[in-house]
Amino acid sequence: MSPVANLDKSWRSTVHSPRGGRRIRPAGLPPPRPRCRPIRSSEEGLRGLQGLARGFETACLCWLAPWQPVVRLFHPDFIKPVLLAPAAVAPKDTVFYRFLRPWLGDGLLLSAGDKWTRHRRMLTPAFHFSILKPYTKIFNRSVDTMHAKWRRLIAEGVTQLDMFEHISLMTLDSLLRCVFGFHSDCQEKPSEYIAAIVELSALVAKRHQQPLLHLDFLYQLTPDGRRFRKACRLVHAFTDAVIRERRRSLLGQGLDDGLQAKAKAKTLDFIDVLLLAKDEDGKALSDQDIRAEADTFMFGGHDTTASGLSWVLYNLAKHPQHQERCRQEVRELLRDRDPQEVEWDDLARLPFLTMCLKESLRLHPPVTGVSRRRRTDSSFLWVSRLWAVVKGQAPSEVLWDPAPSLRLLFRTPGRQD
Repeated sequence: MSPVANLDKSWRSTVHSPRGGRRIRPAGLPPPRPRCRPIRSSEEGLRGLQGLARGFETACLCWLAPWQPVVRLFHPDFIKPVLLAPAAVAPKDTVFYRFLRPWLGDGLLLSAGDKWTRHRRMLTPAFHFSILKPYTKIFNRSVDTMHAKWRRLIAEGVTQLDMFEHISLMTLDSLLRCVFGFHSDCQEKPSEYIAAIVELSALVAKRHQQPLLHLDFLYQLTPDGRRFRKACRLVHAFTDAVIRERRRSLLGQGLDDGLQAKAKAKTLDFIDVLLLAKDEDGKALSDQDIRAEADTFMFGGHDTTASGLSWVLYNLAKHPQHQERCRQEVRELLRDRDPQEVEWDDLARLPFLTMCLKESLRLHPPVTGVSRRRRTDSSFLWVSRLWAVVKGQAPSEVLWDPAPSLRLLFRTPGRQD
């Protein structure tokens, strides 16, 4: 049986009965009731999502609101054709990502089509090892600051630390240095910019949990909506000021000459790379484009990295024998070295630590889901047809109509093409 046929069989037997749209037990397990609300960003929410995956095994339908159906896919064979589909067929989700647009603009995360392709090509040099290599010194300094703060707190009698909070400040400190070349000292003293970044992230996540506030005109009237706009203005003002100052400082020596000199000295930060970037027609990014990309990397880089590192520490603490082996591996690497700092070339010399990092990311990924939406703009038609399929009343309607492998995911059970 082909993988596509397997897909069709698993969808029919797991989610719907061939008669009357009735759900039946998947693999001997009673199907859990799909949550009719967003999965909360908490341990309870993740356990609920895991329960759905164990019960349905392949996919299930939920309604976030009467107008917002969500099909959750769990099995790799179901997920693969959606992720491999071109952007014209399975574009990015417009629910959660739409909340980010006033903050992040049209950066790589939210843009699509030709603009995404152009920006992706222009930003590729920012990830060359020659650019990333000097960042290891910045990471070392940020971590040293965090460790010094921990030692001071312990000496003062503190017995418990919120690791995620401290690591988040460390990653934000690192990103501010790498993206803007800005030394905020945010691990030691309050920073308005850092507070705004943290608040914006929390407000977006909170809004996602409140379907009525998905409507922009309602959200703008709420205290959270006003806080969101205020934080956006603060973040944008900071980024714009850095861009203006960087252009001004480089124009005195010629923008291109100044950037090229910094590149040769290996001191480029992300803003420098964006100012230096040009497309095949020789056109540079506008200040608005630069702000969007810088804000996107500040949002996408700090929280995910802090989450991943926090889970690594948690998993190593749960397995002290592996923690000790990682510690000995690092100590052996740094023996007789002064100062005792990990360098870029050392990363390939820590095989066991690397395996632990990857296993922790597998067990507790910082990003637990990816959203895509159907191509059609007709929301009412999409809802009505999906409702008919769920109730077993539709004559094999195709809800997602690009490739055959995708059609099989969303057709009425029981019909053979």
